[in-house]
Amino acid sequence: MKTSAGKKVAAAGTVVLRPVADGEPEVLLVHRPRYNDWSLPKGKIDPDEYLAGCAVRETLEESAVDVRLGVPLDQITYPVNGGMKTVSYWRAHAVSEGVHKPNEEVDEVLWLPASEAMELVTYDDERPLITQALELPGATTPLVIVRHGKAMLRANWTGRDRARTLNERGRRQSRLLVPLLEAFGVGRLASSSAVRCMRTLQPYAKAHRLEVDGWSTLTEEEGEKSPKAVTTLTKRLAKQAVETGVPLAICGHRPVLPLMLEALGIPAQPLQPGAAIVAHLDPSGSVVAVEVHKPRI
Repeated sequence: MKTSAGKKVAAAGTVVLRPVADGEPEVLLVHRPRYNDWSLPKGKIDPDEYLAGCAVRETLEESAVDVRLGVPLDQITYPVNGGMKTVSYWRAHAVSEGVHKPNEEVDEVLWLPASEAMELVTYDDERPLITQALELPGATTPLVIVRHGKAMLRANWTGRDRARTLNERGRRQSRLLVPLLEAFGVGRLASSSAVRCMRTLQPYAKAHRLEVDGWSTLTEEEGEKSPKAVTTLTKRLAKQAVETGVPLAICGHRPVLPLMLEALGIPAQPLQPGAAIVAHLDPSGSVVAVEVHKPRI
C-alpha cells in the first residue's frame, strides 16, 4: 500500500529475549524475502488497534511466537513512500512458540545469541534497540490503569449514576481493550463498582474467565469523599500485583484517576474514555516506565 505525501504511518514491533542457561540471551529475528533483510518483528497498526496490541499481533503473525510485553523501548522513524513511518518497540518475552510456515512476508525465523543477532540484523537503527532491551532492568510487573469506556450522558440517564452504563462507542472501546490487556498478560481485574467501569473490563474477563473485583472505594461518589482510601487501596493492589507477579488492570473514573496515579507516583494527566496508562513496576514496587495508550475510536 502506497503512502501519500506527508502521511504518517504508525507501526509496532518487539525485541523478544529468550534466556539461556549459562549463556547470553537469544533474540528473535525474521527474514523478509521481499527486502532480503533480517529484522526485528514489526508491522503496521490496524484501524482501531492499540499500538501494544499491534506489536504482539505482528510478532505472532511473522514468527508464530506469542509474546507478552515488558517495558517500552525507543521508537524508530524513517521515510516511506513519501511519508514518515514511526515504529514503537517493546521488550518482550515468549509465552508460546508455534511452527512458522514460510510465506511471502517472512520465510525464515531465527533465535540467535544477542551478539550474533547484533551482527546479522540488517538495519543499523535496530541494533541500539537490542542493546537497550538487554541493558534495561530485569522483569517488571505491568499495572494498567484504565478509564472506563464512553458512557451514556448523565442528562439522558434517569437512574442512579452508579448504574449508568456504556453507550455503543463505549462497548466497542471495551472490546478493543481486550488485545491491549492481553499484550501485557493481565491476569487480575479490579474496578470501581459502578456499572460503566465493570462493563469496560467485562469482555476481557469473559475471554479469560476472570472475575472483576468491584470496589465502591473507587466510585466517583466515595472516591472524591475519601481520597486517602483510594490511595491506600491502589497501593495495596499494586503491592499484591508485584508480590504475585500477576499483571493487574484497574478501571476507574476521570475524577478518581488522578488519585490512583498519584498513589503510584505518576503525575496526574487527563485520560479520554477507553484510554489506559501502563505502569511497569520493579520488584520493589517502584515505577520504572510509564506508557499511555489512547483509543482510536
